[in-house]
Amino acid sequence: MKYVIIFFGIFMVQSCKRDNAFFGELAYRYAPVHYQDTDNSNARADYISKFDYDNNWTGTDNWEHLGTGNLAAHVYYSVTETSTHWYIIYAFFHPRDWTDHAFDQEHENDLEGVLCIVRRGNSQFGTMEGMITAAHTDFYSYVPSGSPLTEGREDIDGELSFQSFDGALHPKTSQEAKGHGVKAWPYAGDFSGKPDEDGIIYFPSKTTAEIPSSGNDRSVSYKLIDLNAIGNFWTFQILESTTDRDQANTFASWGTLKGDDGGTCGDGVTITCSEDAANTPWGWDDSNDGDNYKGELALDPAAVVDYYFDGGNFSPRYTRNKYLEELKKGGFTDTFLPNGWPSQLTLSQLYLKLEP
Repeated sequence: MKYVIIFFGIFMVQSCKRDNAFFGELAYRYAPVHYQDTDNSNARADYISKFDYDNNWTGTDNWEHLGTGNLAAHVYYSVTETSTHWYIIYAFFHPRDWTDHAFDQEHENDLEGVLCIVRRGNSQFGTMEGMITAAHTDFYSYVPSGSPLTEGREDIDGELSFQSFDGALHPKTSQEAKGHGVKAWPYAGDFSGKPDEDGIIYFPSKTTAEIPSSGNDRSVSYKLIDLNAIGNFWTFQILESTTDRDQANTFASWGTLKGDDGGTCGDGVTITCSEDAANTPWGWDDSNDGDNYKGELALDPAAVVDYYFDGGNFSPRYTRNKYLEELKKGGFTDTFLPNGWPSQLTLSQLYLKLEP
């Protein structure tokens, strides 16, 4: 553990030498207008928030603190760069994945989201070409009208829509109530924004994180949080990367958040409560995609996107990839891996994709 902490301090200082202001602006430029379906039997459980909404990074008390925690809206992001594209992850956290149906399952913590594919070009922020979303254990792909991307080894699941906000067109995403699967709007849930539908419309903000007035609020601001920033998810993942589950606070293993069956999770009769069931982007996986593996959507997005789409001319080498850069600077190798590292991914081969 001491080894990881020492190296972690070194590589975090080094990684901060770059100016991240541009990447924050880029993330804001494409931050989704987010349509969150809600269920009025427990709408509060469908509000997006941040993991430490209860002022701690303990994974096993988020279910219990739903009634008292601060559910101001936040969305996590990260930006990875090649010479041809930017890959921007947006992840939406809920303290509960819940159900009110018998013979169903629920669990503590929920973090599902999307990957936006942006081609770099002559304009400051490039052009958005497509999106892959993580809904439970499946990925779905979408392209806007006029995109050069065509179906690759996976089908395209629909058309990506945009909404004008703050002088620019932002992609529209939608998210189910209860289970919180994410897709492009309006392919998830029953809320598309119509007056007779229950749901919340979240808009990005550079400064403001608001709490919905109810489960039927049409304008709520969310604030972006950098996944790779010091003191956020990536910090705790690295610090706990060689820690056993029972001694860890936030992560059960690589890419998987710690959660238990405490509180009212599961009814003990017909509704089960699953432990350690929520994943961060470096733990997202498509269960029936045999050629892409757990965590690649964050660690190697160019490879996943090139698999899903044709017509993109995707560079495979990274000029900015905080995940790989900081794992390398932290001293992780093929023989010194985080607990739970997916066996299909060879760390040394991933490092070769970093531009010197």
